[in-house]
Amino acid sequence: MTWTKLLFFLASGYLLYLFFLFVFQRALIFPTLFVGTPPDLHQPAHLERHWVRTSFGRVETWFLPSRRPGPDGRSPLLVFAHGNGEVIDIWPSVLEPLADRGLGVLLVEYPGYGRSSGKPTQKNITEAFVAAYDMAVVRPDVDSSRIFFWGRSIGGGAVCALAAARPSAGLILMSTFTSLRPFARRYLAPAFLIRDPFDNLDVVRRYPRPVLVVHGKHDTVIPYQHGEELARTATNARLITYDCDHNDCPPRWEPFFRILEEFVTQGRGNPNDIARQPDSRISP
Repeated sequence: MTWTKLLFFLASGYLLYLFFLFVFQRALIFPTLFVGTPPDLHQPAHLERHWVRTSFGRVETWFLPSRRPGPDGRSPLLVFAHGNGEVIDIWPSVLEPLADRGLGVLLVEYPGYGRSSGKPTQKNITEAFVAAYDMAVVRPDVDSSRIFFWGRSIGGGAVCALAAARPSAGLILMSTFTSLRPFARRYLAPAFLIRDPFDNLDVVRRYPRPVLVVHGKHDTVIPYQHGEELARTATNARLITYDCDHNDCPPRWEPFFRILEEFVTQGRGNPNDIARQPDSRISP
């Protein structure tokens, strides 16, 4: 075999690899086939289940109302987006203590996850979160001037996309990325092949409100440098660094909830503020 033929076969194989990567990348980013709906878990009694309508079908949302509303009967709201290997079912038991801190929580399922219709794409996820926001913002028990967006891992992309479409009082990015484009290098592929880039860095660059960035120093899924760059780029950011990996961040929820409550009530971030806590593995 000549060098010309060898190079031809190698180039053809690489182009075929890129083709399959382009076609099937969403199955890697959103592994819905491997994320089943868990059997009925014990959920808080005050949990409300609602459905929102989108162009591709119905999307499920769960609402945890605050147990300590303000004098006017309204409370701040956290719109929460989970990771790509999870469903909303596992989160109410973790987030329920926030209700006792005077915070409401809205959990929005991704299209194609759990019992929700559609397919998980950046466009569909954005549409689902916008529909859920529009449903929640008019609730009489929600303070529309204090709605915060909180995303974990891929959820950071979901809430940044929402922040580009709807107003909010603050942004919480936990173990999330600057964009999905840099991850193309892991697969020896050019960045322009990424179909759902979730350019979080561009959003935080233009975001006018406080940003709380939370990241594990030893994150093996989304490197810590992503969190650092997000915090540096935001106009008003606070970076919380934990000595942990990806799925055990934060190591303990109760201390983090105190930080979260302070962020919501005071509505401000402190640039370059780094808080370190001992490693302690507690998974949601």
